[in-house]
Amino acid sequence: MKQATTINVLQFICPTGFYGAERWILALAKHLPADVRCDLAVTQENDRETLEIVKHYQQLGLTTHELPMAGRFDWRVVNKLVTLIKSQNIHLIHTHGYKSDILGVLAARKAGIPCIVTPHGFENSSDLKLRLFIWLGNQAMRFATKVVPLSEQLCEDVKRFGVPANKVMLIRNGVDLSEVEAAAKQPNEQSYPEKRIGFIGQMISRKNIRHILDIFQNVHRKFPATRLILLGDGESRAELEDYAKTLDCHSHIEFLGFRDDRLALLKSFDLFVMTSTLEGIPRCLMEATAMGIPVAAYDIPGIDKLIEHQKTGLLAPLNDKDTLQQYWEKLLFNDEYAQQIAEAAKAFVNQHYSGQRMADEYAVLFNQMLGTA
Repeated sequence: MKQATTINVLQFICPTGFYGAERWILALAKHLPADVRCDLAVTQENDRETLEIVKHYQQLGLTTHELPMAGRFDWRVVNKLVTLIKSQNIHLIHTHGYKSDILGVLAARKAGIPCIVTPHGFENSSDLKLRLFIWLGNQAMRFATKVVPLSEQLCEDVKRFGVPANKVMLIRNGVDLSEVEAAAKQPNEQSYPEKRIGFIGQMISRKNIRHILDIFQNVHRKFPATRLILLGDGESRAELEDYAKTLDCHSHIEFLGFRDDRLALLKSFDLFVMTSTLEGIPRCLMEATAMGIPVAAYDIPGIDKLIEHQKTGLLAPLNDKDTLQQYWEKLLFNDEYAQQIAEAAKAFVNQHYSGQRMADEYAVLFNQMLGTA
């Protein structure tokens, strides 16, 4: 391929909302150098209203393309992508998520361009259709030009799925810290009479949110001046809301769904909590630490790359709700210790997980893959 003055990259995702992967794409596109043109293609199901990621991408002054898809999966999107690739002179496609990996890898091979797959995490759902998508997505990764996970653990995972080691390259996750820093500088609009415990993310099985509800029930019994705020949506939300209604603390639990003001709400938290069983490197956790909110979570791969126990947060063994409850209480009611932990975590994420560092590494990879370096 002849050297181009501008590298034309197409980010491709089949959005499930406006969560970690979607925000990750925005952080990458925002920080790429001027000689990388970064378009976005999304699938559009059932003539839904304009997707949040499209709105935010356009606000950056970048180009978006919406591809209608009949139902939850439509093979005809492959040819639509090929047409788009050729009409926009796309040099490289970059995919995110099971469906987009399957469709994007096929389109790249048909169009004769390289494909990068970035796994953001793997689901452990019991749903048979979703498990089929996961299996097909994992197979598709083997035929990508490069597979670029966000963490060391995800690198090991994709190798176990049969991706050749020479195709795997680690570029650690990054977050748009400028957005978090701007929100952190805003004056507090109100004070709260209760200690606020918060979670932001998808409400899906691997997030294990029922454990958050169970722990909060016990904490609230001991400390009634506490409140749990849950931001996000997903297939488990209705079930979780029904379960929360059975708890005697239900009037102190808020399910807020997707919110444009998530960073303002994050800033109001006294503690950020996670009980996931499986993660990449969670963007929500990076945002919480960058905001200076103390964190308590289960000690699993991915989270342990952001949080070092007793230094930048508190980590309990997976499924040890009793220990995690003790850590919640320590960070909620020992203000000096919580501040010390939060400041150390903020310094760590700023040093190692900035969106600019991530984008710089991707720009080098794009150039290397196209022979323009």
